[in-house]
Amino acid sequence: MGDGLVLVVIDMLVDYFDRLPALADQRRGLVGGINELAARFRRAGRPVVWVRQEFKADLSDAFLDMRRRGIRVTIEGTPGSRLLPELERAPADHEIVKKRYSAFFGTGLDALLSGLGARTLVLAGINSHACVRVTAIDAFQRDYDVLLAADCIASYDPVHHEVSVRYLGERIAGVLDSAAIRALLPPSTAG
Repeated sequence: MGDGLVLVVIDMLVDYFDRLPALADQRRGLVGGINELAARFRRAGRPVVWVRQEFKADLSDAFLDMRRRGIRVTIEGTPGSRLLPELERAPADHEIVKKRYSAFFGTGLDALLSGLGARTLVLAGINSHACVRVTAIDAFQRDYDVLLAADCIASYDPVHHEVSVRYLGERIAGVLDSAAIRALLPPSTAG
């Protein structure tokens, strides 16, 4: 099963962790878990894809609710649109910029995954009730197997986090902790 696995990390962005206390409280644990998982994927020769949301300053590419309410978050060129600085990235990693909840909507993610030989997507990041959930459903609809790294996903809304993980686990995705996911990977290709 380790062949064809791709790690997709969603929206671990400065603005979200700086602006939402519930996420700030989970920052250290999420970052540590994601860094460990990403390092293990790289050692196994498997790809890591970082997905981040970003909008123009005038919100012309933002979704309707943001434009209507003037919500200015993850604005292009601002520090808030960047991945958390303590996330450990590698030159071979990939990055996708998205404009909607789904990492597939209007992006090159599907083409990238096809080129990488992806069959199973391991999802990590935030928010489990929104971007992680919609990306998982879109992946499922594209016939990818989906695994949620249970200890590497979170939300600022704990009630909807639980509901979303339960729903996804019953219908859409496997839900495993990162140790179980690391065990699925082939031995290290380094050395």
